[in-house]
Amino acid sequence: MAGAVLAGLDGQKIDIDEATISAFKGRVRGGLLFPGEAGFDDACRIWNGMIAARPACITRPSGTADVMACVELARKHRLLLSVKGGGHNVAGTALADGALLLDMSRMRGVFVDRAARTVRVQSGCLLGDIDRETQVHGLAAVLGFVSETGVAGLTLGGGFGYLTRRFGWTVDSLLEVELVTAEGQVRRAAADEHEDLFWALRGGGGNFGVATSFVFRLFDVGPKVTAGLIAWEGQRAEEILAFFREFTAKSPRELTCAVTMRLAPPAPFLPKERHGKPMIAMVICHSGSLEQAQADLAPVKALGNPIADLVVEKPYVDQQRMLDATQPKGMHYYWKSEYVSSLSQPLLSTARERFGAVESPMSQLIFFQLAGAIAERAVDDGAVGNRDAAYVCNIAGSWSPEDARAEGHKEWVRRTWEAIRPFSTGGAYVNFQSADEGEDRVRAAYGKNFQRLVDIKKKYDPENLFRVNRNITPAKG
Repeated sequence: MAGAVLAGLDGQKIDIDEATISAFKGRVRGGLLFPGEAGFDDACRIWNGMIAARPACITRPSGTADVMACVELARKHRLLLSVKGGGHNVAGTALADGALLLDMSRMRGVFVDRAARTVRVQSGCLLGDIDRETQVHGLAAVLGFVSETGVAGLTLGGGFGYLTRRFGWTVDSLLEVELVTAEGQVRRAAADEHEDLFWALRGGGGNFGVATSFVFRLFDVGPKVTAGLIAWEGQRAEEILAFFREFTAKSPRELTCAVTMRLAPPAPFLPKERHGKPMIAMVICHSGSLEQAQADLAPVKALGNPIADLVVEKPYVDQQRMLDATQPKGMHYYWKSEYVSSLSQPLLSTARERFGAVESPMSQLIFFQLAGAIAERAVDDGAVGNRDAAYVCNIAGSWSPEDARAEGHKEWVRRTWEAIRPFSTGGAYVNFQSADEGEDRVRAAYGKNFQRLVDIKKKYDPENLFRVNRNITPAKG
């Protein structure tokens, strides 16, 4: 066994001697991996294949005690520390060059309390892990749209999905977080304990420590919903977008829709003659009764002549997995997004025009429906804020690693974003921010809540140990 060289908090190289490495390995059940060892490369593979950062070593904790030991080592030696939950963040915040990486993937316990209608989940869980267990009881947490997303990143960034219109942001049903803070201590953050920390964790990202578990309130949803995708030829975009605007403005909270414009993929449910040609589609999830869903969705069905209609009664867990195939691991992803308060005609016209310039067969321009329950709380009810958002517009650039037109695809995203920004509320979803977005964009994500987050950061992490994230206290130097 030898020592190791890791990146330090101040950009310098830190030599960790053999004795320190040996002592650390003796304290953690999860072990310590170095480049070339079995499992190291797999742990470095995250969803966004465009992220090329490589940690110096990796530990995979089996429990909170391992996390405490890792944080203590990083604090004592001022090591750059990163944390990987699901590794699904578009900015690649799980990885940093030369860092000590905490890979939480072995901590995936899910414990449902049916009587209390709550679930405790460990922070290495993916959304699919939680849906699988809660749906046994006909219950669901407010989670995202892709089952391979990590619960920790989703939640700490605020979180939204098909159930947000009914029940609020993911953090609106968050009851408790177990956190290892910068001093290496375990804290329970909840409405009745470390209230300031709990407020910050409800949307403030990974700035305050390493979350080891979360407790969520559960709701009666499933096991079946009426959901799926319905698509039309791209030349109907003006008609479908106008319909989407009117339809979503008055739809009940049991119904959530998103509309996406993209080039039709070579999917078996789409006609071969449409592959590679522009299409517009609505992704739909109705969590009410079958009878209510049929009545509420009748106007969508009446649009007629779709090129695909997959909206049926189906298991909720299947709907939660439906979009996984559109975001395969290892592709290159580059996103920009904005919250908007309405879908004005100029905004929709701009979106159509910009979609017409897309070249990547995997890129999309998406409007996710929000509003509803998120607007019923004060803007400072949790750090997440943005309770005036009725939709989130995501310009989701994606392409193959072998695609030589990468810069052109990124430029399409940037230009589309610049065209959309005049319609923004001024806010942005922190989980949709790419790595090249600076402090101004982090401020935009939190608005009036930003300064309060800074103050809480100074209290719990004055040295900014937790900085490999969408950081509210950017590292200096």
